[in-house]
Amino acid sequence: MRRLLIAIALIGVCCSAWAQTTVQDIRELHQPKLVVGLVVDQMRWDYLTRYADRYCDGGFRRMMREGWNCNRTLINYLPCITAVGHTSIYTGSVPAMTGIVANTFYIDGKKTYCTEDKSVKAVGAYDKDGKPSSTAKAGLESPRNMLVTTMTDELRMATNFRSKTVGVALKDRASILPAGHSATAAYWMDGYSTNFITSTYYMDELPKWVKKFNDQKLGEKYANEYLAFANKNIKGGPWELLYDEKSYVQSAPKNQKWENTFGYDLKNSPWGMKITFDMAKAAVEGENLGNNPAGVPDFLAVSISSTDMVGHRIGPNSIWMEDMYLRLDLDVADFLSFLDEKVGKGNWTLFLSADHAGAHNVEWRHEHKIPSDIWGENPIIEGLNAHLRSSFPSLREDPVMSLTAQQVHFTNDVQKTSEYSKILAETIVYLNTLPEVSYAFSVEAIPDYVPEPIRTNVINGYCPHRSGQVQIVPRPGLTEDFSETKDIQKKGFVAKGTTHIAWSPDDSHIPLIFMGWGVPHGWDNRTHHITDIAATITALLNIQQPNACVGEVIEMK
Repeated sequence: MRRLLIAIALIGVCCSAWAQTTVQDIRELHQPKLVVGLVVDQMRWDYLTRYADRYCDGGFRRMMREGWNCNRTLINYLPCITAVGHTSIYTGSVPAMTGIVANTFYIDGKKTYCTEDKSVKAVGAYDKDGKPSSTAKAGLESPRNMLVTTMTDELRMATNFRSKTVGVALKDRASILPAGHSATAAYWMDGYSTNFITSTYYMDELPKWVKKFNDQKLGEKYANEYLAFANKNIKGGPWELLYDEKSYVQSAPKNQKWENTFGYDLKNSPWGMKITFDMAKAAVEGENLGNNPAGVPDFLAVSISSTDMVGHRIGPNSIWMEDMYLRLDLDVADFLSFLDEKVGKGNWTLFLSADHAGAHNVEWRHEHKIPSDIWGENPIIEGLNAHLRSSFPSLREDPVMSLTAQQVHFTNDVQKTSEYSKILAETIVYLNTLPEVSYAFSVEAIPDYVPEPIRTNVINGYCPHRSGQVQIVPRPGLTEDFSETKDIQKKGFVAKGTTHIAWSPDDSHIPLIFMGWGVPHGWDNRTHHITDIAATITALLNIQQPNACVGEVIEMK
């Protein structure tokens, strides 16, 4: 009997030890210490391969060498726009469910910026006179217009809010929407002071580490460095190229007619990328991200906004765009080394992606005999309103208030009139006569002849009470131009820079690489979607997917 009792006791001790070890293993072996989302605004997928031979060993090439490369990742909704892309990456959902259908949209007829929130106050912001102001518009922001949860929210809930989640970007929407509803914090740049700010949605006062970061005046320092190049009147560009001009064989020479002026704004420069990474590093150190005393993972959502701001001005084929990505590559290499040092190599997981890509410039395509033209939003809306007022004399005002996100938005008053159904039908007939238009149709009655993936993308992008009433699908090769009608109609008008919005792979084919903890190396040519990112990261974290996630887990094998 004594031997039996001893044996039972030993078994009990062993079982207890095994149980404790198993719990410890689950905690340490099945979750990284830190997840980093790195979203590069307007990054085309082919920037990874186009400049691959010029990248340094520790940046994008390290990602491709060590990580899981998803070479065919597409956006599966319309429109391909910044706020929508950031939201879909982090929610795993589509605009139809998230409610973020554009950067600016209409909520029951009221024009609304995607993150505006007049119920909060600014924290750390300045007014146009350079004075601190709690009512500065730049700080009246929150994620409340987003209707669903993010993977950052799900991480917070999964750990009983012990995990820290922080968003960092120059653009407010690129920080706020990824960080989620329950974020520890989201920080974005104040245009007047170049400080990083937030709102009372998150806190009443900036943390000491943010104040210390802002006190360095890095924004002023970098802006002055940028201006120094302008003052030197450097021939042919806004800054000095990293390398010999002749080595930029993947780009057009300097001084192209289709390159717009830069305007010497910090955000429109490589220094805008640099200060974003500076702030991201400060967040890791200030919040001790990746070294959470509770032993749970943290999440840092970083968005690089300058690539989009510069991209709009010059397009993908400018020598300055190539230089931007060579500089970004060096910044990325430095940031990855920083994570290795502060969090520990093998302890963090990172994904690289983009909110959308960007089309080739129209004039550049013309030069090389590639079919292309501009989609002039202002001329089309003017022509449409004139046609409708002529067709319906009872109209007392222009019935169309905007073509936001290539959708016709009728005024509330027009939608309430007895003639609305006829106005809607006539709008569709008129738009389909325009040479720029492939299809125009009611978003609530998509014709059977509209092909895939356009059909599904329109459905995924339509949110009642926020989206427009008529969807326009321009011809392939057209790029939206926001110039005034009188300018577009001038002889010799040159379409400069580029934009993004269409279903075309130019706009919708984005990079996607996972690397770090839990990620093997591999090349994946299967089709994936932007909505798969959140599904995959939450699977790696062993937590619940966001509550409107429609993405699928990417099997890395």
